[in-house]
Amino acid sequence: MNSGKTALGLLAGIATGALLGILFAPDSGRNTRKKIVQKGEGYVDDVKDKFNSMVDVAKDKYESIRNEAERLEEKGEEKYADVKAQFKNSMG
Repeated sequence: MNSGKTALGLLAGIATGALLGILFAPDSGRNTRKKIVQKGEGYVDDVKDKFNSMVDVAKDKYESIRNEAERLEEKGEEKYADVKAQFKNSMG
């Protein structure tokens, strides 16, 4: 998740720089507001994409861990059945 925080921080820095550049550029108020809205929409889309990507990675890791846990559970059950059968055989 550290890379996610870094990406969000980077995007926030870029957005701040772009906003300051637009605000200090000589242009009319209407054009400046349009530019801010357009840039903002682009950054929102970028943040959504990054967030969705992080969610997808988290889902993949969850599924991988879940599958591994199920595999280990099955292996443990098989081992338990083998040990139980060996114990019964040795007892009589």
